[in-house]
Amino acid sequence: MSEPSGRGLRLAELVAVLSLGTDLGLGQPMEHVLRQCRIALRLAERLGLGDEERGVLYYTALLAYVGCHVDAHEQARWLGDDLVAKGDARLTDLDGGRKDVAFLIGHLGAGRPQLERLRLGLAFLSGAGRRALDAMFENHWLATETLATALGLGQPVLDSLGQTFERWDGKGLWRTRGAACPLTARLTILVDVVEVYHRLGGPQAAVAAARERSGTQFDPDLVALVVPDLLDGLDDASWDAVIAAEPALHRRLSEPQLERALEAVAGFTDLKSPFTLGHSRRVAELAAAAAQRGGLPADEVGLVRRAGLVHDLGRLGVANTIWDKPDPLTRAEWERVRLHPYLSERMLTSSPSLRPFGVLAGRHHERLDGSGYPRGLDGDSLPPAARILAVADAYAGMTEPRPHRPARASADAAAALRQEVRAGRLDGDAAAAVLAAAGHRVPRRRQGLAGLTARELEVLRLVACGLSTQQIAQRLVISRKTARNHVQHVYAKAGVSNRAGERLRPPARAHAARR
Repeated sequence: MSEPSGRGLRLAELVAVLSLGTDLGLGQPMEHVLRQCRIALRLAERLGLGDEERGVLYYTALLAYVGCHVDAHEQARWLGDDLVAKGDARLTDLDGGRKDVAFLIGHLGAGRPQLERLRLGLAFLSGAGRRALDAMFENHWLATETLATALGLGQPVLDSLGQTFERWDGKGLWRTRGAACPLTARLTILVDVVEVYHRLGGPQAAVAAARERSGTQFDPDLVALVVPDLLDGLDDASWDAVIAAEPALHRRLSEPQLERALEAVAGFTDLKSPFTLGHSRRVAELAAAAAQRGGLPADEVGLVRRAGLVHDLGRLGVANTIWDKPDPLTRAEWERVRLHPYLSERMLTSSPSLRPFGVLAGRHHERLDGSGYPRGLDGDSLPPAARILAVADAYAGMTEPRPHRPARASADAAAALRQEVRAGRLDGDAAAAVLAAAGHRVPRRRQGLAGLTARELEVLRLVACGLSTQQIAQRLVISRKTARNHVQHVYAKAGVSNRAGERLRPPARAHAARR
C-alpha cells in the first residue's frame, strides 16, 4: 500500500461509500458489503495474516462486486429486474451445470409476457444468452479494475479482485482452481454468501450454507473456520467498525487525488444505463461554471462541482427495468425513482468528510415551490448551490437522450427551463447562470441590494434573524469559515461592522447603497 498523502479524506471512507452503492446494485440492503468485510477481517485474524495481506483483503472485500451495475441494461434485457436476479443469485450455488439452468429458466424475461419469455429462452439456449452473461462477468471485472486503478490501490489488490468470480472447483469465470486463486479472493468469495445467509437466517444458517458449498464454491479449509461465534455483533456500528479496522497506513487522498477519484466515481455511476453516459460529469461542469458566474465563493464552486459528480450515485438502487423503460412509469415505479436522491444523500453522508457533498446531492430534484423530491423542500430550504445544481441537472437531462424520447435541442431545453422559472419551480438567477455556462445568450444580470450576491442576500437575511455564524453555516450547508467570510463581505458592502449596525443603518444610507 502507498504512503499516506497527508490531510484529507481517508481512502477507506470513499471506498466504504462505494460499497453502499454496491449493496444497492446487488439488490442487497445497505451495509451488506461492510459486514462481509468485517467477517473477512475476522477470518484473517484467525488465519494470522499480516498487515499487508489484510490490507489487500480489506479493499478486495469492499470492492469485489462494485462493478455489478455496469451491465444492468443488458441484465434487465435477459433477466427482468436486475436487482432481484442478483439478489437471488447469492442463494444459489451456480456451478455451471443444472443449477445454473434452473436459475436462468426461473429468471429469463421475468415480469414479461409468456411469449416473450419463450423467445428469450430460445435465444439463450442458442448460445447468445450464455455468451452475453459471460461477457457481463468480464465487464464487471474490467470496470472494477478500472476503478481500483483510478483509486491507486496497487497490483496486489488488482490481482485479488480479478479472481473474485472464481470457485474452488475451477468452474468460475477464469477457471482458476483451488489454491491457485489468491487467499484474499477465496475469503471474499466465501464471506459474500455467509453474510447473506447470516442476515436472513442467523449464524446456523450461515454455517450450514458454507458447509453445503464446501469443496465446490468454497475452500474447505476456510469453511472450517466459519463457526457461529465468528458472526457475533456484525450489526453493531458497521460503518465505524469497518473504517476503524482499515489495516496498516490509513491512506488519505490529497485534493487533486480526491478530485480524480470523484470523477472516476461519476463515470462509474453513469454506466448504470446507456442513456446516462457522461451525465454526472456534464452536470458537475455546468454547475461549477454557473456557480462561478453567480458569484459563489471558490470553495462553494468546488462543493457544487463535487456534488454534481456524485449526485446520481443513488441511481444504482433503482432497477434498469425502470430507468430504461420506454413507456410511461407506473405510480409504484415513480416512487422508486423519487428515492434515488435520498439514496445518494444516505450513502455520502455516512462519511463525515463527504457529508457536505451528500446533503447538496440529495437536493438536486427539489424545487422552489415544494413540488420536487424526495423531501418536497421549498425555496427557504434551498441555498443557491442547490438551486444551481437542480438547474444544471435538469438542463443536462433534457439535452441527453432518454428511453422515452430523443435528446432535446439546446434551444428547446433553454425554453423549457425558462418555463420552469416562470412556473416558480426553478430559480431564475440559477437558470440564467446555467444557460450562460452552456453557451446561451442571457439578459445581463441585475445587481442585488447594495451590490450583494444572491448568497450574500441569503446570509444577510439569516444575520438579521439573529443566527450565529455557526448556525448560518449549518443552515446553508457550508463551512464555518465560508459563512464567516460571507458575513464579513455583507458588513463591508453595507458599511457596518456588526448585525446591530446593519439593522440600525439610516434609511437614506440604505437607499444610497441600493442604487
